[in-house]
Amino acid sequence: MARRSRSADLHRRWEAERRAAERARAAAAREEERQRKLAEKERREAYVKGRGDETANLTADVDRRMNELGSVLAVVVEQPARGLDFQGLKKAPPRIALDLGADAQPIPPPSWGQFAPAPPGLISRMFGGEARYARDRAVAQQRHAAAVEQHRHAEGARQARVVVARKRHAAEKAAAAASVAKQHAEMDRFEAAVKSRDRHAVSRYFQLVIDQLKDLRGFPKERRAGYVPESSLLALEWRLPNVEIVPDKKAFRYVKTRDAIESTVRPVAEIRKTYQQLVAQIALRALYVVFGADAHQLVSTVVFNGMVRAIDPSTGQTIERCLITLRATRDQFEQVVLRHVDPVACVRKYFAADVSPHPEELQEVPPVMSFNMADPRIIDPVDIISGIDKRPNLLELKPKDFEHFVHNLFTKMGLDTKIFKADGDGGVDCVAYDPKPVFGGKYVIQAKLYNITVPPAAVRDLYGTMQHEGATKGILITTSGYGPSSYEFANGKPLQLIDGSGLLALCKDLDIPARIVPTSKSRTK
Repeated sequence: MARRSRSADLHRRWEAERRAAERARAAAAREEERQRKLAEKERREAYVKGRGDETANLTADVDRRMNELGSVLAVVVEQPARGLDFQGLKKAPPRIALDLGADAQPIPPPSWGQFAPAPPGLISRMFGGEARYARDRAVAQQRHAAAVEQHRHAEGARQARVVVARKRHAAEKAAAAASVAKQHAEMDRFEAAVKSRDRHAVSRYFQLVIDQLKDLRGFPKERRAGYVPESSLLALEWRLPNVEIVPDKKAFRYVKTRDAIESTVRPVAEIRKTYQQLVAQIALRALYVVFGADAHQLVSTVVFNGMVRAIDPSTGQTIERCLITLRATRDQFEQVVLRHVDPVACVRKYFAADVSPHPEELQEVPPVMSFNMADPRIIDPVDIISGIDKRPNLLELKPKDFEHFVHNLFTKMGLDTKIFKADGDGGVDCVAYDPKPVFGGKYVIQAKLYNITVPPAAVRDLYGTMQHEGATKGILITTSGYGPSSYEFANGKPLQLIDGSGLLALCKDLDIPARIVPTSKSRTK
């Protein structure tokens, strides 16, 4: 009976321990599940937060880019525009050190102590040490003499190498000094040529100025400057970024239910407006830099043509389009406070610029002046060796012959050109008709065989004649140049002013030999 009672107690204790263990395991499992769910929740929250941060960063990147595009002009005008420092363009003389290496120090001569035998002691002398010492000394003297001779040859060779090295070093220093002196002389000639209004030198000067401008990531670096001394005009052809430079996404948001980042598309109208603001800023920035760098008053008028290069989707060919063109005089520009202007309003209303209304469609505008008419690589400078040049000098023509020359020029361009009689022509030298639909029309042309600046009155008279004749465009072409007042008057009007450089450019394009070389017999018409 007692045995059964003990067995029952043991069973009850075992059963209690088993149930306790099961409860502990269940509690541990519940805790493990709770911890798993908590970890999963934290992981999910961290993932959602990460996706949210990713979305916020994408939106911040877009906002940052838009701010950059809107601050192109503001960043530049914070600092005064400066011209090139001609002295700073000069190279500093290089420091060429003389490196003799191991030959810099003399070779130590051998000493007798390195060879001399030890003298015999008292006991050694008693047993023939003197004789052995004499023999050893004679051998040591021979070895020392040989070492001295070897040292003499080695030191002589070292000194010879030092002489050669010093001569080579002196030659290198002289060559470097000559190169620096040559470069300094070139810079001095460059500075003198700039101050004397040399076409190529001034073009190079402003090319260096505009090349130093730092642009935003993704902006093209191509730009060209061409100077027309006859009109104190600088033409700029500037490669613009394509409209894709404006982010087409406006903002981003994370959709938790679909675990996806969605973007808000920027409206086409906003892209167009932003891009127009950008190209207007680029144009105004160019004017600011050029006029600010012109310490010698070389330029009175700047022409800016902003070009883009793109792929024509209909042909797959690379095309170039002009999306902004303007002409500004120094007097006009100095009245503008760039920090407070709306760039598009400024270039359109104040400078009468043409800005593409649909740049996203590459809708181009006609340049106020082709860069080729000022490109120093195309326009030959005045030929001082006139006896060798067989091209006809336009300034040696008679006024009526020059009118016929202009008539032939426009005829070769494919226009139906009629020349007017000298008397009673109402200020018209010839009329050209362009038969092209939409863009064609009647052009009134006046030719001025001048070797002095064409006065503004001639431009105003041409405009009046153009209106009287009902022409779509007036063209004034001269062998000289125009002043800033003429360009200011022509801005925003259907007038094209072609100076001597532009005339030579047209002749070159049409393979018509011509040059403009002032002579003592040059006429004014």
